Amino acid sequence: MYVIVVGGGKVGYYLTKELLAAGHEIALMEKDPTRARQIADEIGSIVLTRDGCEGKHLAEAGPNRADIVAAVTGDDEDNLVVCQMAKHHFDVPRTIARVNNPTNEVLFRHLGVDEIISPTRMILGAIEQDIPVHEILHLAQLSGGDLEVIEAQIQEDSPAVGRVPRDINLPDGCSLFVLIRDDLAQQIRPDTVFRAGDKVLAISRTDCQVEVHRELIGSGAKGTG
Repeated sequence: MYVIVVGGGKVGYYLTKELLAAGHEIALMEKDPTRARQIADEIGSIVLTRDGCEGKHLAEAGPNRADIVAAVTGDDEDNLVVCQMAKHHFDVPRTIARVNNPTNEVLFRHLGVDEIISPTRMILGAIEQDIPVHEILHLAQLSGGDLEVIEAQIQEDSPAVGRVPRDINLPDGCSLFVLIRDDLAQQIRPDTVFRAGDKVLAISRTDCQVEVHRELIGSGAKGTG
């Protein structure tokens, strides 16, 4: 597999090393000459001292035969520009972008970036594992970026207590799929009656989580973070 990595910071550097170790063909683009030389001294001539945001420079890396272009600079705007050029000018099958500001995720998805890596959201998800039960936990982002696996814990004052699945008014694009009760996972059946202390796993669109929070946790609890 041929991968073009744009951005020679720590993320790009270690990503390139891991991909090389796995036997892939790599080109790393880093616009800062000093940084590019430092990396080239260690991993060789696969480093191009070029600004991947410029089409003529990206073309030098051979994107027409690339399987993936991964834009992992510290600048969201640069990463978006690289992915847009790779996808629409060079027909790269798959683009991956690092997104530092979570508020930019919707824009990246709307503009067709195939996969979004958000360090901020990953760290948030890890922190949320230790947050008290009133929160919705973001467990995993599914391929494509529009869907997430989330967990909600039902409390005594939750509107879901005593209700069955058909009574939970969720929008299209959201589905309850696993109930965890007494530390045992079980299928959510039509006759399942939700109790305080239940944990519910759901697949939800990212723009549906206000409704999920309202139905499973209630409007009086804390926000979704």
